[in-house]
Amino acid sequence: MSKIETDRSGKMRIPRAVYVLSGAVFVLGTSEFGIAGLLPEIATDLAVSLPSAGLLISAYAIAMVIGAPALTVLTLRMPRRATLLGALGLFVAGQVLGALAGDYLTLLVARVVTAAATGAFWAASAAVVLSMVDPAHRGRALSLQMGGLTLANVLGVPLGTLVGQQLGWRATFWILAAGAALAAMAIARAVADGQPHSAPTGIRAELREFTSGRLWLALGIIAVFQTAVMSCFSYLAPLITEVAGFPAGVVPAALALFGVGSLIGVQVGGRLADAHPWATLHLGLATVLLALLALATAGAFGPVALAAALLLGAAAFASAASINARVFGLASAAPRLAGAVSASAFNIGATLGPWLGGITITAGWGFRAPSWLGAVLVAVALGLALLSRALDSRDRSDR
Repeated sequence: MSKIETDRSGKMRIPRAVYVLSGAVFVLGTSEFGIAGLLPEIATDLAVSLPSAGLLISAYAIAMVIGAPALTVLTLRMPRRATLLGALGLFVAGQVLGALAGDYLTLLVARVVTAAATGAFWAASAAVVLSMVDPAHRGRALSLQMGGLTLANVLGVPLGTLVGQQLGWRATFWILAAGAALAAMAIARAVADGQPHSAPTGIRAELREFTSGRLWLALGIIAVFQTAVMSCFSYLAPLITEVAGFPAGVVPAALALFGVGSLIGVQVGGRLADAHPWATLHLGLATVLLALLALATAGAFGPVALAAALLLGAAAFASAASINARVFGLASAAPRLAGAVSASAFNIGATLGPWLGGITITAGWGFRAPSWLGAVLVAVALGLALLSRALDSRDRSDR
């Protein structure tokens, strides 16, 4: 187990390995979301329709939902560093297979392999992060890990799209493979071999943690909350152009505002979640609700739409940092499997959100409809969070 580091004043210092792991998450997150900007090039090159190319995104999310827990169970007895390096090796293999793919089916298989590797890495890295910090700093450390994912959306995805458009989509796959290989070398140096002695080594020991109803409630909050956010975010571009009346050139700025907000939210939320977990979660979800209602009711007013995009990013990622920390707190004896199942819950929301949002648009309810849907769903998530807090209070009073 890595020794908890402190500075000269005795305060806990986040170990360097956490930042190394965050860098690896940046590479993996860029692969997950970056393909969206390359779908036209892929569809043309492989002679498939754009909707068929879009299934590469759905297949990735589904593979994360199923593959993350499955691979985690298979690697529970492996040392965590070995799991991290093995997952990155599998990720590199998936990226290389994708870069060399001569047909659509091969690329689809490559995406599934990459997704499973990403899920396994996410779960193992979360366990490593938690082993390096004390419980009072769990939220901050996990938010730094998640920061790699937000940076992937803000920086990695646009750069990956630009490279793919200029040099061909396969070039992006090669660069990500190289980035993962460099991350593996950095992890081999930064992460100590072995694992905490208190960690369970058997599948049954980890699965026992999942008999808790409160844990499943927390995972349900993640899925509902993520569905709410993605139902709106997936159709933010047409809302900006068709409802707010901005030219198409403003869409990248709106997405960048969401990205900036997410960076702010994941950092602020991570710090506040350690000291005030429930207040952070409830305030974050309430603010997401406010942002979605603003988009739904006043999205035609341009400044409101842009401000709401910034607020939505900040509140969504602050909430995610808080509820993610709660999942690991409730499953403290099973950090690796908790990380896998948490990632699956987020990806369930990432799969359902665009689909349900698209249904509301297809039904003829307009481009505001996904925001209304998101508002209803996040209100449900807030209700579940209040129920979760009440259950905690009841358990304490019964002792």
